[in-house]
Amino acid sequence: MSLKFPFFLLILMVALGCNPKSNKVTHEYTNSLIHETSPYLLQHAHNPVDWEAWHPEVLERAKKQDKLLLISIGYAACHWCHVMEKECFENPEVAKVMNEHFINIKIDREERPDVDQIYMDAIQMISGNGGWPLNIVALPDGRPFWGATYVPKENWMRSLEQLAQLYKKDKPRITQYATDLGNGLHAINLVEHNKESDLFNLEQLDASVHNWSLYFDTFLGGHKRAPKFMMPNNWEFLLHYATTRNRKDIMEFVDTTLTRMAYGGIFDHVGGGFSRYAVDTKWHVPHFEKMLYDNGQLISLYAKAYAVTKNELYKKVVEQTIAFTQEELLDENGGFYSSLDADSLDKTGELKEGAYYVWTKEELERLLGDDLDIFQDYFNINSYGLWEDGNYVLIRDKTDGELAQKHGISISELQKKMKADLAILKKERSKRPKPRLDDKILTSWNALMLKGLVDAYRYLGNDEYLSLALKNASFIQREMVKKDHSLYRNHKEGKSTINAFLEDYATLIDAYISLYEVTFDEQWLSNAKRLTNYAHQHFFDADSGMYFFTSDEDHSLIRRSIETNDNVISSSNSIMANNLFKMDKLYHGGGYGAIATQMLKNVQQDFDKRAQGFANWLNLVLYLNQDFYEIALVGPDFKTMGQTIGAIYIPNSILAGSVSESSLELLQNREVPGKTLAYVCIEGACKLPVSTTKDVLERIKLP
Repeated sequence: MSLKFPFFLLILMVALGCNPKSNKVTHEYTNSLIHETSPYLLQHAHNPVDWEAWHPEVLERAKKQDKLLLISIGYAACHWCHVMEKECFENPEVAKVMNEHFINIKIDREERPDVDQIYMDAIQMISGNGGWPLNIVALPDGRPFWGATYVPKENWMRSLEQLAQLYKKDKPRITQYATDLGNGLHAINLVEHNKESDLFNLEQLDASVHNWSLYFDTFLGGHKRAPKFMMPNNWEFLLHYATTRNRKDIMEFVDTTLTRMAYGGIFDHVGGGFSRYAVDTKWHVPHFEKMLYDNGQLISLYAKAYAVTKNELYKKVVEQTIAFTQEELLDENGGFYSSLDADSLDKTGELKEGAYYVWTKEELERLLGDDLDIFQDYFNINSYGLWEDGNYVLIRDKTDGELAQKHGISISELQKKMKADLAILKKERSKRPKPRLDDKILTSWNALMLKGLVDAYRYLGNDEYLSLALKNASFIQREMVKKDHSLYRNHKEGKSTINAFLEDYATLIDAYISLYEVTFDEQWLSNAKRLTNYAHQHFFDADSGMYFFTSDEDHSLIRRSIETNDNVISSSNSIMANNLFKMDKLYHGGGYGAIATQMLKNVQQDFDKRAQGFANWLNLVLYLNQDFYEIALVGPDFKTMGQTIGAIYIPNSILAGSVSESSLELLQNREVPGKTLAYVCIEGACKLPVSTTKDVLERIKLP
């Protein structure tokens, strides 16, 4: 750079709102978001727009003033949210239009998925498309009638002025449109209580997977499309299906997908962890934000895949992804932060997507010297790995064996060289401005990470992962669970302000059941049972047999949503249904199993057309149509036996154990003094006890 450092520093301070003489940050504008804790909302606290957070009193004021709502939804790691903020929301001219005609509400979609769900459905009904930033104009009561995603400044101002005038001149027309749209939002969310049909069977499931397989990219993995999303629940179900149905073709596809994802630029080879998705078909160029929920789920997925394949690549991915979350996202109290931004400052001081992660060939030549020849072959510093503007995103496409043979060295020597080179790059990268951190802590995302750590411990056997999992679980119990066993959604700097949603309950119940299976500490099962009972009392809809996304103790907007489609995170109802099935195995007579089966029947009509959108539900199809093993271990060596059995991938099973008698029905009347015995049961009916792991596995039908 041509600017000398002191002058550049002065420019930077001014740009950030600093007074160089006082060293205090000054801002021309400050709105009510300054009182919020969400990093995304705080990013907008000094916009000239009179933003307010989503609170009932704001909506009441809009009704009294008969003023339209302008609702803008995004999240801290969202690239196009930053672009629109810079072009529109930081502009006083734009702010004048917004402030004059609207009550302006900013929403962090990660804190308020309940609101985001409804308005995302609305914009898809209005325009056929969705995304973030999600901008909605609504009547004072919250019913939407117009929406858009990113809009350039001039179009944005023109649209808002026209909408404001239209509301003044033809309110009945606008109101009728909003009413019709509101009716549509109710209609698309209806789930019928299916009392007649038989349960989806294995023959139907095989046909559904066949239809789904027509979209498989068998060469590059994932689906035949761009952008490519990682979809952990898709590959986890297919891993489950391939192993229990003995489908080698499906297992080959899963293996291809996981290998290509691990090879791709979507995985950070320098610092570990996965970015959000790839913009191309070969998993090369990511949308560079790193989200906790992706990484937590992918740790689980790769740990399970390692248990099946013993592929060292998968083990390495688990280890490096956990290392990334510890280094970048772990709070000292044991909670995990939400995300790292896609954008960071480039060499010119401008925010640019991916600036922190990419390399020029000149940089690599300077840093690696003589090692560049092998490195550029390993990570494709060539036309295959080139992104744009002379920047490369590291991507692999060959095995270590192939490259070691090509360069005439051993595999271990190659791996040692690459490890040393990547350490050099990591040290160099640490000198760059880091992407911004969203340091709020969300219950469901922490639960997904907790489950990932538990699975990593279970299948890799690293005690540090269990210690980290227990620290996280203790944090959740201490900070996110209320005295009445309800949950908070969010936490930041000692404050929790939002009641949890079904997603939070479902994911945490799932994580606690998994934590019990590796610790055999019944406090985690007791916690799971209390959360299950609370969720049933406050979220269950007797009419549909499903669970609402929001509690009956919270304010409802337009509708109480029922979430059924499995997306990047599985739907809250599918997670809950799987939980209930497992809880029924541990707590017989509670009615949990009947609810789970009915929930599955309510949504199964779409499985044959869109299996990938119901992947987590399909795990329950397998559970209900195949033998599901309840494995009870009792005796002095139950933990050692449990660890050995638990390290084997048996998705259609649940483990329970105790040194002696237990309150769990599955463990009662099983003790024989001085002996450790294992009971393999199906639907509560148990075979004669055995005393070795080998005997246990012989009683389980493994392919």
